Amino acid sequence: MKKALIVLLAALLCLSLFACASSTPGTPSGSSAPGGASSAPGGASSAPSGQIEDVTLTVWGGEEDQAMLRSMIDEFIEANKDQVNLTVELGVQSESRVKDVILTDIEAAADVFAFANDQIGELTNAGALQEIVLNTTDIIAANNSSAVEAATMDGKLYAYPMTADNGYFMFYDASYFSEDDVKSLDKMMEVAAAAGKKITMQFDSGWYSYSFFKGAGLDVGLNDDGETNFCNWNDGGAAVVQAMLDIAANPGFISLDDAAFVTGIKDGTIIAGINGTWNADNASEAWGDNYAASKLPTYTLDGKQVQMSSFSGYKLIGVNAFCENVGWAMKLGEWLTNYDNQVRRFDERSQGPSNIQAAASDVVKADPAQAAFAAQLEYAGLQILGGNYWSPTETLGTIIVQGNPDGTDLQTIIDNTVEGIIAPVG
Repeated sequence: MKKALIVLLAALLCLSLFACASSTPGTPSGSSAPGGASSAPGGASSAPSGQIEDVTLTVWGGEEDQAMLRSMIDEFIEANKDQVNLTVELGVQSESRVKDVILTDIEAAADVFAFANDQIGELTNAGALQEIVLNTTDIIAANNSSAVEAATMDGKLYAYPMTADNGYFMFYDASYFSEDDVKSLDKMMEVAAAAGKKITMQFDSGWYSYSFFKGAGLDVGLNDDGETNFCNWNDGGAAVVQAMLDIAANPGFISLDDAAFVTGIKDGTIIAGINGTWNADNASEAWGDNYAASKLPTYTLDGKQVQMSSFSGYKLIGVNAFCENVGWAMKLGEWLTNYDNQVRRFDERSQGPSNIQAAASDVVKADPAQAAFAAQLEYAGLQILGGNYWSPTETLGTIIVQGNPDGTDLQTIIDNTVEGIIAPVG
């Protein structure tokens, strides 16, 4: 706690030193982002001659982003060479599991790291995240409100929004389905079965099965302790389980994970599937001019059509609270997530921008996956959950995919699932 306090005081000192300079970090020298941007992130003024400091930072990012990140980092180093002699070491850590690595030894973790927003509660509670105190107002104004909410805990910004595309929707081959067909899951399964094909969704994953329960008006989420969950799925959820059992048994449906989804669309057995932007390129390559995407359809629940919901998630950049050079770490975090680099992420990796102006570009809005993600947001809930959510929902999905082979009472099945979701940690 003492060290974290020292780090925070140092950050506040940096803020006061740099306050009189340009407030918005930006793009490499010679270019600018909308609204104006300086070439020195954080508004830092040039250091006096002969007083350039040596700084080393470590950055963690996803394996697929390494080449792009290295280029962004090198541009940051070049843009700030008159102020700091900066060395940045880049390493690979999965954005979806980086929390588990960091919390084993926070002080030994990277200074700057990418992570999925559902990990922010545990990271903040453990004291691993530095509050963002440089250019905070500008960062909040530049990004969409949902992404900012995902990066905020207790009213304080603890990370930089990086992407706004971590959710799911319906991909489909338009040579089989009309725009009207994809409004109804029942109709899509009928079309697929008639063609001897399948549509797919992964049932043994709480990431996807949430869509049925939330669509039925049932809730799950993180308690104020930042670790345990609340869940009311057992209040009417037995009917949802029955609906999922009916879908799983339909000849036009199959439950597949990500890898099998990609294999299926490539070999032609899968003509539609609920998935996310990370597989947009695969779907586009497989279906060519017939590649299309839409918000999720409705499904039948107790004889009525109910709109399927979804999780919305965001990728963030965090700064380690124990970083010895927290000021430069924050400037680098802001650089990696600024307007120009969010545009670059979309161009090179098809990652949807959280930056408002980047997301409003004609190129982004014309992209089928990004348009479908945006349309689905109206029916999406922010993914903030404790770790006990995942295993019980995987078990639930497995039972459903197998057709409830033991004939267990459906209320008992959902009661057991909720018991696991809300169980104490440890």
